Amino acid sequence: MWSKQGEMVWRRFRRVPESALPRDRRPWVLDAGSLTKRLVKASQGDFSVRVTFQGWGYPSRDEMKVLKIPVRQKALIREVELLCFGDVWVTARSVIPNSTLSGAEKQLQFMGNRPLGAFLFKSRTMHRKPLEISMPISKQLKGIYGRRSVFLLHEKPLLVSELFMPRVFETILKNKTPQ
Repeated sequence: MWSKQGEMVWRRFRRVPESALPRDRRPWVLDAGSLTKRLVKASQGDFSVRVTFQGWGYPSRDEMKVLKIPVRQKALIREVELLCFGDVWVTARSVIPNSTLSGAEKQLQFMGNRPLGAFLFKSRTMHRKPLEISMPISKQLKGIYGRRSVFLLHEKPLLVSELFMPRVFETILKNKTPQ
């Protein structure tokens, strides 16, 4: 999924137009709270994290720009699938500059299958910058909506991007889980 980053356009809106994000997608995509907590509640605890990649790599140019890190500087990249009822509801990509991995944040490189959101929202020093939204611009990504934001921990940045799979919205529309 993250190999298709070039097919995603991220935008920041003062007010998100309905053409960019349909009304029924908003409660999930625009929620500023912990996505982990929300997924656990929606799945009645049948939630897990599957790491699909973690290692040192080069962020995309766009990610470097957002994080204000130099070109050709590697960062810790973690890609995961967030599963509810055994199905992938969200894929997430975190880009953590090496300079962020000091002090209490050093443990970010050892998260394993634990959700990053639980760590972020527990931190008293966490500050979240405004959300950016991505909408599908290719047929392969139809129905997938994304959001990303920079989190600051002790003023040190990391970028978290999340793509909401159509399954999230289908399940909610069928009233299988609460919003």
